[in-house]
Amino acid sequence: MNDENQDFMSPNSALEENWGVQIHASVWIDADCQPIGKGTKIWHFTHVVKEASIGKHCMIGQNCFIAGVVGNRCKIQNGVSVFSGVFLADNVFVGPNAVFTNVLMPRAFVEQKAYTTTYVERGVTIGAGATIICGNKIGKYAFIGAGAVVTRDILSYAMVYGNPAKMEGWICKNGCKMRERHAKCPRCGVKND
Repeated sequence: MNDENQDFMSPNSALEENWGVQIHASVWIDADCQPIGKGTKIWHFTHVVKEASIGKHCMIGQNCFIAGVVGNRCKIQNGVSVFSGVFLADNVFVGPNAVFTNVLMPRAFVEQKAYTTTYVERGVTIGAGATIICGNKIGKYAFIGAGAVVTRDILSYAMVYGNPAKMEGWICKNGCKMRERHAKCPRCGVKND
């Protein structure tokens, strides 16, 4: 074995062989965890709880916590917690240190028995350090700017930023700014549905 692959030899080696994934030695995966999708890579010091669901060909960065649902081909950057009640559809990008909440009115002394659901539809980009308050739905291919605080539902193809996040324009599926939601993109030619 060469030094390059040594970091990925771990107590998770059996999972890697059975599931076709690449998991760093420092990753903690709870017993009885659901299978992790083939081709997924999970980096240093991440914890995956047994209730989590992770799709195929995802990339999960360092120091993450995964308890929610992660679709196929998602990229979750360093320092992100996907808590119970958070659902990420396919092709979602979550920037470093973005925050999802799952309780609207938390109290340290009150045990929470149910979590408020947050839905992030396919193709959404969530910028670094953004905060997504639970109970909201982010429509497909929306773009949430870095540091934005999402306090309400976001329309598909909307570009929002600020605190609280405000609508600042439209964006096409490929990430080009647009003047109208359903127009054909003048730059890449894609038409939003």
